[in-house]
Amino acid sequence: MEILTKLSNAFWNEDVWLPPNVTWKDIEPGSSEDIVYADYRHLLWPIPISFLIIFLRIAVENYWIMPIGRSLGIKSTKAKAPIPNKTLEITYSKMSKLNHKTIVNLTKQLDLTERQIERWWRRRKAQDKPTTLKKFCENVWRCMYYTYSFIFGIIVMWDKSWLWDIKQCWYSYPHQSIHNDVWWYYMISMAFYWSLTFSQFLDNKRKDFWQMFIHHVLTLVLISLSWMCNLHRVGSLVLIVHDFADILLEAAKFLKYANLQKACDIIFGLFTISWIVTRLGLFPRIIYSSTVEAPQILPMYPVYYIFNSLLIMLLVLHFIWTYMILQVVVQTIKAGQMEGDVRSSSDEVSDSSENRDKPVLQNGSTTPLKENNKSSPSRLISNNTEDY
Repeated sequence: MEILTKLSNAFWNEDVWLPPNVTWKDIEPGSSEDIVYADYRHLLWPIPISFLIIFLRIAVENYWIMPIGRSLGIKSTKAKAPIPNKTLEITYSKMSKLNHKTIVNLTKQLDLTERQIERWWRRRKAQDKPTTLKKFCENVWRCMYYTYSFIFGIIVMWDKSWLWDIKQCWYSYPHQSIHNDVWWYYMISMAFYWSLTFSQFLDNKRKDFWQMFIHHVLTLVLISLSWMCNLHRVGSLVLIVHDFADILLEAAKFLKYANLQKACDIIFGLFTISWIVTRLGLFPRIIYSSTVEAPQILPMYPVYYIFNSLLIMLLVLHFIWTYMILQVVVQTIKAGQMEGDVRSSSDEVSDSSENRDKPVLQNGSTTPLKENNKSSPSRLISNNTEDY
């Protein structure tokens, strides 16, 4: 126990986390009659709230969004299940990709050809993918949350001085009072990310499971640290800037699954514009304030470099994602000029996908058909813009 106490004291060194001549007692809740400091114990509140969000999501998806999806004719069935095979099932549980060496070994163990094993593998993999209706429900739910979060954030921040003048984030820091509405904005935002972290283990496991899990955990760590260090002003600005573009992205996705392609393309175009404005315009303005304006107002201390490094890393990711989004836009324009453009979801798997083992043209040739939907906007939106 004594070792843990020493490690905790070493980690939460005041010289690292707080400005010079400021101690944890100075910003302890109740230490001032005029200022309400953020209480680190309140970081536990988002966990039970996250379970309420999960229950709300389940109810909304099952009793409202799913019936709407079915009325739109969105598919709710999975691909045909493969014939049960214990040996192949054990192999599948141990590895995500099937290589040629494994196939050869399996043909020696089983009375199956290489093609039969590959077909079984594809069908088994298809069983782990969520249905189109399930993805539609998830995207509508997220669109609803981001819409609420952005509107609530605007209402909360509208009368806050630091929304209109970012320098207000640094004046009098760390002696800045936490407002009740900002408290709720922070708690609900954290609860949502906790709900995403927990629900990952309930939803169909995606190929980016661990990447998104780490993303959610790091987001929670950043929000928690900004709360504990009383950096809630700049933290709230970062939160609100990142919400708006997500509304349009999720909307473009569920419109794609609803086969409303023209609306999907329009919303995706608006998403691209909003992304560039918020992620490459407003967000860098926040970073400029924290890296250039803050040193002119506050004495520098180690946590300043930690947070700014993390914000700059996030900005670099935004540039990378922007490049990918612009690629989607260019290919979408090209696809729109093509005749007979196939606008189907690449994530959908049907029994007809098995026909690729024996491709046949209309003239009876066995030459494989060239896939024309690789540049389809709907395919690109689902593959290249997932979870920005």
